[in-house]
Amino acid sequence: MKAEYDFSQAQRGAVIPQSGKTRITIYIDDDVLATFRERSEAAGKGYQTMMNEALRQYLGKEQQPLDAETLRRIIQEELRAAK
Repeated sequence: MKAEYDFSQAQRGAVIPQSGKTRITIYIDDDVLATFRERSEAAGKGYQTMMNEALRQYLGKEQQPLDAETLRRIIQEELRAAK
């Protein structure tokens, strides 16, 4: 290890910048956060991911592919309507 390091050209920030996401500070009501945390534990995914999905859905910008359950439901509805 060197006795001294030159940090004159150093920059603050992540070593590997994350594209497509921005870190922010936001205040969420305690009850809303608790609900998302409870639901995330039951679903087996992170509460922040679930909050992001809920915001996308609210904004009409859902970017997720259809899951098998939703696809089955849509096909069943269409088959019923075609009869």
